[in-house]
Amino acid sequence: MTRKDRKSKAAQKKKDRLEMERRMNERVAIVKLANTQTDPLDQLPSFQTFRKNDVSLNLSTQRVTDLSDARKVWVMDLIRTNMKALYEQSSWGWKEATKQEEMYDDAAWYLIAETEDGVPVAYAQFRYDMDYDDEVLYVYEIQLEEAYRRKGLGKFMMMILELLSFKADMRKIMLTAFKHNKEANQFFKGALKYEIDETCPLDDVHEQFDYEILSKFNKKKLAREAKELSEQENHAHNSQGGGCCGGH
Repeated sequence: MTRKDRKSKAAQKKKDRLEMERRMNERVAIVKLANTQTDPLDQLPSFQTFRKNDVSLNLSTQRVTDLSDARKVWVMDLIRTNMKALYEQSSWGWKEATKQEEMYDDAAWYLIAETEDGVPVAYAQFRYDMDYDDEVLYVYEIQLEEAYRRKGLGKFMMMILELLSFKADMRKIMLTAFKHNKEANQFFKGALKYEIDETCPLDDVHEQFDYEILSKFNKKKLAREAKELSEQENHAHNSQGGGCCGGH
């Protein structure tokens, strides 16, 4: 390799590194912007009520730091009722203090459904965050009181979360589900068409995993980025001055 070739290769590596840094900074900025919202659900006024199957509920989004002490107690009571046995069946086990720390983390947002009288009946805990190099909305939990299941509420809430994800220009929406939670797997993979994410660990002869990481991509964003990349490549090609055919 000549000195000129080496310089050219080094210049290209630097250019690629700077471009990667630029993309990462843009993605981090998108997450930071999403977290500056006062109430994400303000963007979706038609999704602030649920009226179906003799159920009438109001929905809102709140930061965990704005939840009342009573609401925080209810959050933990419901997940303990719904999920403790499933955690105990896994290698994770049920660790009350660890779970409480996760549920009350300052980065958490809550989508809450409550009755006309203000009684909470369901919630989803989510975060706008970076997952590896991707800007994502990560659904940590979605929990419904027993009396409000199988009425379309869970699907409605997941639809809201997908819309919030795409409104905030996240690359994808993600979640983790236990493999032995058959009902959840049918719901997410069957009804909602989530797929196994590229970051999901795969079983092998040395280790088997209790959970799967599922996701759904923001297809409009991917299409937009593909179009922008194509335009950049065309511009770069044209700026290099491809000559006309047929010399005189």
